Amino acid sequence: QVQLVESGGGLVQAGGSLRLSCVASGRTISNDAMGWFRQAAGKEREFVAALNWKGSNSYYADSVKGRFTIIRDNTKNTLYLQMDNLKPEDTAVYYCAADSAITAATTPDEYDYWGQGTQVTVSS
Repeated sequence: QVQLVESGGGLVQAGGSLRLSCVASGRTISNDAMGWFRQAAGKEREFVAALNWKGSNSYYADSVKGRFTIIRDNTKNTLYLQMDNLKPEDTAVYYCAADSAITAATTPDEYDYWGQGTQVTVSS
């Protein structure tokens, strides 16, 4: 079993930056693909970014490409999401997820473990 805890969310003005963290416990996530998803109020959960187990292949939603960076530090059993040039439409609850497969997936159904989420609010 893996427990995931996100942090780093908050209120930021448009154009600002935030760095989300996702700390894993229970076992190492070094062999897992990892992903970030988000869910805005009244909308379905959507893919944001994913990283394979080695950290060599990353994938991003078109809406965040060039602004967000997914990073993993296996020595700390931690996943990060660096978010720059934030926009009001990035406002959502952000979730990290772990997938026991080694290749990264972009659909929520592929992921086995989820954190409880952290709120990101971007004001205009």
